Amino acid sequence: MAQPESLAELLNGRRAAVDASLPPIGFVAGYLIGGPALGERGAIWAGTGAAILVALALSAWRLKRGDKPRAVVIGLLGVCVAALIALYTGRAEDFFLIQLFSNAASALAWVVSIVICWPLLGLVVGGVLKQRTRWRRDPALVRAYSRGSWVWVCQYLIRVAVFLPLYQSGRAAELGIARVALSWPLVAACLAVSWWVIQRSLPPGHPGLRHPRDGELLRNEKQGVS
Repeated sequence: MAQPESLAELLNGRRAAVDASLPPIGFVAGYLIGGPALGERGAIWAGTGAAILVALALSAWRLKRGDKPRAVVIGLLGVCVAALIALYTGRAEDFFLIQLFSNAASALAWVVSIVICWPLLGLVVGGVLKQRTRWRRDPALVRAYSRGSWVWVCQYLIRVAVFLPLYQSGRAAELGIARVALSWPLVAACLAVSWWVIQRSLPPGHPGLRHPRDGELLRNEKQGVS
């Protein structure tokens, strides 16, 4: 029997996390290199310029590989907005302000989705598998996705807990390092742990994520048997 795909394979989490970490690396490199000669304001210009150049090169590479233009444009736009915020405020740490807010908002959104029984992990995986919301008719999958979603909440909260004190202290270089350290390594851990939680939560004999079972049919079968 073929082994089921992991969440990392289904969601292509490794490439997305690596791509997201490259522009911040460019920003920190440009900021640190430009700092001694250009001063704080000039260093911010150097950092934002480097980040945008990296994002443009990455976007061109992704388009060449056949990625969806919409996803590429959104990624590039995010870097440009972060750069504009830092240039407007004149504070290098503000380049990471969007990341701080987005992680806090993501944690809240995932918690709400679990509470209302529409776990975002199910919506994401269901979308990738082209199931739409069929998985919601399977109580076992809803429960498994809800439990797995808590792992993702923890991922976002960890980032907020690390980013917030660094941001408040104005430590832009450390923020860049933290952004990279908490990208692919944390995403990889989140994917692995949430996959383990889902697998442990599914009852024996369940056909897996690709084959949701209709809860109403299951109840009817049990009533017929009894």
